[in-house]
Amino acid sequence: MKKTTLFTSMAFAFIMLLTTNVNAQKFSKLDKSPMDAAAFPASYKESNKLIKIVYSRPQLKGRALSKLAPNGKVWRTGANEAANITLYKNLKISGKAVSAGEYSLFTIPGEKEWTIIFNKDINVWGAYSYKETNDIVRVTAPVSTGDLLEAFSIAFSEDGTMHIGWGTVRVAVPFTE
Repeated sequence: MKKTTLFTSMAFAFIMLLTTNVNAQKFSKLDKSPMDAAAFPASYKESNKLIKIVYSRPQLKGRALSKLAPNGKVWRTGANEAANITLYKNLKISGKAVSAGEYSLFTIPGEKEWTIIFNKDINVWGAYSYKETNDIVRVTAPVSTGDLLEAFSIAFSEDGTMHIGWGTVRVAVPFTE
């Protein structure tokens, strides 16, 4: 009787061990719009960042930019959660003062210019719960064109200008101290 109980206990423990290992190896698939980050200064060796933005990078995949980021409508500036921008010190955005802090970055695309919005609501999904009353600052930036970018992208130039690009659309937003 003892041997049967011992064997049953060992078999059960072995099965549980296998089950645990199988479950521990399950990972989610790669997101279709992977998360990325851009910072200023852009050098990875520079530890004293002034700005960091975390956003998701949707792909065009043959779709029209106007369908994914419609002109005249508030857009989350990427995919999934609204883009999150952190200013590590007080800065000016297109000449308008913004205090150090964490904000959601929304945009309103347009044919000739985009409206760039810093909003105090953070950790929000998309622009579904966007509230204009929580805007900290709005600035406009002219649209220019460039080579085709399949993936939505944000980068900073050496002078602190944030560049937003997708498809052939380019928007530049200057940050200064």
